[in-house]
Amino acid sequence: MTYAFQAEGLVKRFGQTTALAGVDLAARPGTVLGVLGPNGAGKTTAVRILATLLRPDGGRASVAGYDVVRQPDEVRRRIGLTGQYASVDEDLTGMENLVLIGRLLDLSRSEARVRAAALLEQFDLTEAGGRRAGTYSGGMRRRLDLAASLVARPEVVYLDEPTTGLDPAKRDDVWTLVREQVAEGVTVLLTTQYLEEADALADEIAVIDHGSVIAHGTPHELKAVVGGQTLEVRPLNPADVPAVATLLEGVTGHRPDSPARGVLSVPVDGDAALAPVVALLAEQRIEVTELSLRLPSLDEVFYSLTGERADREAQGSGERDGSPGGEPGRPGTQDRNEPDARGPREESPRGHLSGAAQARTPQATNRKEAPAA
Repeated sequence: MTYAFQAEGLVKRFGQTTALAGVDLAARPGTVLGVLGPNGAGKTTAVRILATLLRPDGGRASVAGYDVVRQPDEVRRRIGLTGQYASVDEDLTGMENLVLIGRLLDLSRSEARVRAAALLEQFDLTEAGGRRAGTYSGGMRRRLDLAASLVARPEVVYLDEPTTGLDPAKRDDVWTLVREQVAEGVTVLLTTQYLEEADALADEIAVIDHGSVIAHGTPHELKAVVGGQTLEVRPLNPADVPAVATLLEGVTGHRPDSPARGVLSVPVDGDAALAPVVALLAEQRIEVTELSLRLPSLDEVFYSLTGERADREAQGSGERDGSPGGEPGRPGTQDRNEPDARGPREESPRGHLSGAAQARTPQATNRKEAPAA
């Protein structure tokens, strides 16, 4: 099988910390591979190796058939990268940011302007293209950052938690843009802590924990890992919750969980439990507003595999491997000093650049003036 990118047995250590302990990842062309994992699991480290920003200590990785260690320049010509934090120059306009990147990628002035204008239109930023990026909203900066990663028309795009800190509407906008790129044949590696994001976008999902891939498959296949189905009941009167809990435990033999206020859920092997539950609810005159039988959610799969609640991790409240769960004020992000996910503080500030631009721009991102139009 031909893969757009493939990693086999990746190992990376930072001092005494093993960030990756033999990670295998692969994606077919024109698909989305979602990489899930708690803070400190090693997701960003894997992305940085695939983007040639870190050298692995073991294993191998290739992009479009080119080795990331032996042929990094060829790899860079074929990738785009959008990191966890928008890396556009806030002192330049949206148009100037994209033109600058185009010029660094050896486009002529006219070619760079044409490409920038096309991307601004595609990402609904044409009207804002003449304004400084520092005046953009968070969602607009994120869209500009994603546009910057596509200037070189990459075959593979790495999106490292691209919707962190965005409200649901802006997150949906990014999802739409990702789907549009995949429809055009781009392959996407998406790291995320939002389970609904992986469910909505990913063709296949790899779950990483403590530097190892602990599960891999389609969203449906991963949901089958938990097995069975889940019966959920929401009584109309919250005072009936204890009675419903007793009823559910009596029918299923399992103590119910409460995933949300006033809701009870219990695992069942099939739909056989549904009829007796309905009959007992009617017998006890307990009215309900919700009664459903469903497959396990990705959140339940994540918890089953890692022992971590995904919503807790997405809020950055937990600690992993001795490092904070998130940067203050930025829920769902990895800590900047996290040793296993980040490594030494050598991270390139030009994460969205691709091709030769990455190798040639040590001062480029500090420029405060646009290239000549």
